[in-house]
Amino acid sequence: MDPVSQAFLGASLSQSSTSNKAQQFSALLIGALAGMAPDLDVLIRSSSDPLLFLEFHRQFTHSLLFIPFGALLCALFFYPVAKSTLSFKQIYLFSFLGFATHGLLDACTSYGTQLFWPLSNYRVAWNTVSIIDPFFTLPLIALTLLAVSRQRVLYARIGFIYAVLFLSLGLVQKYRAEEMLTVLAEQRGHNLERVHIKPSFANRHVWKTLYEYDGRYYVDAVKLLWRAEMLPGMSVKKLNVKQDFSWLNLNSQQAKDIERFRWFSSDFLALNDKEPNYIIDVRYSFLPNRIESMWGIILSEKKTHDEHVDYKMQSRPDRQTVEQFIDMLF
Repeated sequence: MDPVSQAFLGASLSQSSTSNKAQQFSALLIGALAGMAPDLDVLIRSSSDPLLFLEFHRQFTHSLLFIPFGALLCALFFYPVAKSTLSFKQIYLFSFLGFATHGLLDACTSYGTQLFWPLSNYRVAWNTVSIIDPFFTLPLIALTLLAVSRQRVLYARIGFIYAVLFLSLGLVQKYRAEEMLTVLAEQRGHNLERVHIKPSFANRHVWKTLYEYDGRYYVDAVKLLWRAEMLPGMSVKKLNVKQDFSWLNLNSQQAKDIERFRWFSSDFLALNDKEPNYIIDVRYSFLPNRIESMWGIILSEKKTHDEHVDYKMQSRPDRQTVEQFIDMLF
């Protein structure tokens, strides 16, 4: 999730571990910084290999097995500053609790987190919350800061419990979306071969639904308020490398990069019909019932055998797309 959410979830848990009023601000600060620390993996990137950051972001720093070591690194960093008021044991505890929340919170989103690295490179994605959700973050911030200002650890504990309940209740909305998708597929006469369901940006009542059937991906959205409403979308042919890139040497670096991007995208890949040789991640779009992807890779026949693909990311939607999304929400 966003760094602010990561910081305050870590801070709420680290604060919850101490009833010593004099330590609450230190617990907040250490827990918040440790809660954000795993995302330092974004610094692992290469100018020649644009997909390297996709492999390392949410990898070893987000692993459950790395938590004790990550917390130790954080504690060693904080110790010179905090040693006058806290013992190393206390600093490590606050660091451990803050660091431990990060990977699990990220796993609640749809991006994918390698919780079991190095035992497995499977990307865990529970899809119960958007990467940014103000209804999750703002109450958590308020309760965590209230705990410090009032010097009452109870508010921090309430904040952490609220966060856990909010994330857990996302399963209810996800189940409702799954039911709607099953009915829609039956109406179309389709069998659900693979399904991907996730909340759209910054809310939890408009969900993106994606399923595979007979070599195509079908993208729709469902609005889940007092009653459920389908928002029909579109479909696209599933990527077939041999058919779509007959010129590509399957032993080339570009072919290997397709497989790396396939792993990252959980094999939800298709061609963008508006741009040649542009492979997109169908899971992500600015509008939940559309296929215009937020990122993808571009191949070129002019590249040498050892050259990597290009990576393309659309950082922001146009005004018309924003207005359409707001209409969906409200």
